[in-house]
Amino acid sequence: MKRILAIVLLCMVGVFVAVAQEATVESDKSSDSLPRFVSLRSETVNARSGPGTKYPIDWVYMQKSAPVEIIAEFENWRRIRDWQGSESWVLVQLLSRKRFVKVITPGENNLYAKDNLKSKIIARIEDDVIGEIKKCPADNTFCLIAFNNFEGWMPRQNLYGIYPDEIID
Repeated sequence: MKRILAIVLLCMVGVFVAVAQEATVESDKSSDSLPRFVSLRSETVNARSGPGTKYPIDWVYMQKSAPVEIIAEFENWRRIRDWQGSESWVLVQLLSRKRFVKVITPGENNLYAKDNLKSKIIARIEDDVIGEIKKCPADNTFCLIAFNNFEGWMPRQNLYGIYPDEIID
């Protein structure tokens, strides 16, 4: 009896994990607007020349959470554009709705304590570093971004993964 109870409990935990994971996977419905930003869900993501496994792999992304822009859809494949402007097709299950940005301005970029250039600089973030979007208020040229142990404000113009007038609360 204990064994059956343990098996049932393990199955329930598996279902809860699957449901929680599903919430972060990019939708396979075509009702979402285009274009839109999402992020890479895995450490390695195969980017193909067309929407299907019969198409060759053009390259492999190796940066989990990197932001990409979905520009087209075909069944369970998404055509994405990356921070360098390259376009390819990725399986929908390899994408997440969780929003991240990538610092694109070369060199060190200031991370501010407040949403203005005169506030205290709390960190310097190198280009190509990925951070999680916390907030991008309306009528503001800054976004609140979390980079590992640092959270602060950075100008939108330094970031790939957010539209100029997009609001994220």
